[in-house]
Amino acid sequence: MTDTEIRVKGLEILSQVLGKVDAERFIALTNREPFDYTEWQHGLWNDIPVNDLSKAAMDYQKNINA
Repeated sequence: MTDTEIRVKGLEILSQVLGKVDAERFIALTNREPFDYTEWQHGLWNDIPVNDLSKAAMDYQKNINA
């Protein structure tokens, strides 16, 4: 995907899940604050065993390719 396609898809997903107003708020919040994706991701899945996370990722991949 190109950068533009990723941005469009991301905005579509945010809007579907949060609604248009809260999607805009989310974007504004992330633009206002310094955000370190690597640091955020570091603690994201600490409470989920690796095997469970791997299975969930594989199941997700199967579903989007179905």
